[in-house]
Amino acid sequence: MYNTIALELEGSLISNALSQFPRPGLWAFLDYCVKRFDRLVLFTCVNEERVRNIRNTLESEGRNPMEIIDIEIVQSQDRYKDLNYLDISPVNALLVDDQEAYVEPQQKANWVDIKCRDYP
Repeated sequence: MYNTIALELEGSLISNALSQFPRPGLWAFLDYCVKRFDRLVLFTCVNEERVRNIRNTLESEGRNPMEIIDIEIVQSQDRYKDLNYLDISPVNALLVDDQEAYVEPQQKANWVDIKCRDYP
């Protein structure tokens, strides 16, 4: 059973780090994740300071659910988003990402493919 969900930011949850348009239905999805998984992780290439600014912007616009204000941030350390960076066995985690190219090839079974959220 999966107890951790790693959520990629750009293209998956929001359009990108500049425009920051949330995906339609994002808050309901995050609410589901909070109730379903023991651990939520934002797994991103965007630096942590920029991620915090994005969260603050969404919150100030009333578009940020309280559940993700303190979400754990894990920086991608190389080309792939390797679930081993989460300090758990990858078999216990799912990765939600819109780009297959960033999924660790050995962990494709843990990947949830999501259509890219483009700038509206």
